[in-house]
Amino acid sequence: MKIELAPLSVPLQRRLQTASVAQWVFSFLGLAQCCTVAFIALFFTRFWLVSVLYAAWWFIDREKPSKGGRRIHAIRNSVVWRYMRDYFPITLVKTAELDPRQNYLVGFHPHGILAAGAFLNFCTEASGFSTLFPGITPHLMMLSLWFRVPFLRDCLMSAGLVSSDKESASYVLQKLEGGNMLTIVVGGAQEALDARPGSCTLLLKNRKGFVRLAIEHGTPLVPIFSFGENDLFEQVRNPKGSWLRQLQHRLQQIMGISLPIFYARGIFQYSFGLVPYRRPICTVVGKPIPVQRKHRPSEEEVDQVHQKYLDELCKLFEEHKAKYNIPEDRHLEFI
Repeated sequence: MKIELAPLSVPLQRRLQTASVAQWVFSFLGLAQCCTVAFIALFFTRFWLVSVLYAAWWFIDREKPSKGGRRIHAIRNSVVWRYMRDYFPITLVKTAELDPRQNYLVGFHPHGILAAGAFLNFCTEASGFSTLFPGITPHLMMLSLWFRVPFLRDCLMSAGLVSSDKESASYVLQKLEGGNMLTIVVGGAQEALDARPGSCTLLLKNRKGFVRLAIEHGTPLVPIFSFGENDLFEQVRNPKGSWLRQLQHRLQQIMGISLPIFYARGIFQYSFGLVPYRRPICTVVGKPIPVQRKHRPSEEEVDQVHQKYLDELCKLFEEHKAKYNIPEDRHLEFI
């Protein structure tokens, strides 16, 4: 295989952009392991008290990921995220006003490999979320598993991430004065197994839990489609029924996370590696769908709102796809 090396004359700005994305990919893939090893290793050094004190703090603070988290604005406003934004670049597009006196439940599509658009738009201020939606506080749900990792849990909460369980969702959506936005990447880890350039397949046909949650709280649903999310990485072919796909599904059932085998470019060369391609992401926020509150909605009522959500998501995709070079004959596919 011929390796295409990056030129030596790359401007400093572009090098900083690549570095910011590389650290983000490392954080996604390797930070949990590093934090776990560091926590355990400290017990066998003269700094053992650090781990002991942290363990005590961890126990006292154990419910925080399900109670809205603990964001740190200095982290969300870090210059690192602005370099990451400019690498792709990533843009957040508003199509309707959101009333800060209400709470909102947002469905983000598609997951992609690493959900770069979801993270940058809702866990940082790099794309100007607070400017576009003043008075709204975004929260992004993440697998509860990651909040059990020492040190990492605090890093995640500092960006506005919360645990992906019903208790956590209810806490955010019950804010009486409104102004909370809860974002759920509906397709989740399983949808990542279908993430590849050009794919418009969404795991949504039978995902109705978020709709039921919205009805129980009377919270408007907001569909979001992130154009370009699936174009950042290539993925090894894993058609349904193949031994690889079966293995990936089995591992997901055991661990709760999917393991797509992906690749793109490297830091100093463009031929292979785990750094995403420089391809634009445009995250389009749709208009809110009013939802009538009902404590125990029937299956028919959930199905009705779910179908309305699918229709609005399709409409959002069709209205904007031409701007982002999506072929006219390509449409969303729900599985």
